[in-house]
Amino acid sequence: MEPKLKQFTPYLPKEGEEYMNEKQRAHFRQLLESWKAELGQDIDRTVHTMQDEATVFADPNDRASQESDMALELRNRDRERKLIKKIDETMAKIDADEYGYCETCGIEIGLNRLQARPTASLCIDCKQLEEVRERQVAK
Repeated sequence: MEPKLKQFTPYLPKEGEEYMNEKQRAHFRQLLESWKAELGQDIDRTVHTMQDEATVFADPNDRASQESDMALELRNRDRERKLIKKIDETMAKIDADEYGYCETCGIEIGLNRLQARPTASLCIDCKQLEEVRERQVAK
């Protein structure tokens, strides 16, 4: 699930502004905190919905359909739980002044890429190289 990043006005740096300065870090921290809160609400909503819909169906087909729906929902929530962990790791990088730089080569990831994917940890070149390697291993 992608965050509702459209709610956030993209950060527009002033001319000559230093990359990943205090204002930029604050912008991305706010974006990440909002995204995390949104995911937390979705998880809570799912738990309540599953409790409300925990009906025992006499018909095996209805029961199987409900179990299938719940399994899909749980997989989605597990993905969101992992994403929350990644958001927490990203906020720790902001606190350590390591946010916005590629973990592999150390160059700037770029504001546009971070706006689109705030948890990005690789620059676009390193990410593309990683994807090529993954495809080669998968063959």
